[in-house]
Amino acid sequence: MSKLAHTRLKIYNTIARQLHGQVPCWVCGLHVAPPDATLEHIQPLSEGGNSHQANLAISHAVCNQARHAIKPLQP
Repeated sequence: MSKLAHTRLKIYNTIARQLHGQVPCWVCGLHVAPPDATLEHIQPLSEGGNSHQANLAISHAVCNQARHAIKPLQP
């Protein structure tokens, strides 16, 4: 298991214990099943964030990707 996968599992299990098995997505708030869980940087690395546990949250893979999708410029 990679270090990232281990960290994701550790955070997921901690939240699951605290919230009686319900792990909310940091982006949409809906429950995240273990296979759908990804790590989300709360403050993006590009904006000075880091990869410490305090800056990581669980999110759906789809929510994580959508949050970082490039939006078209507004006229």
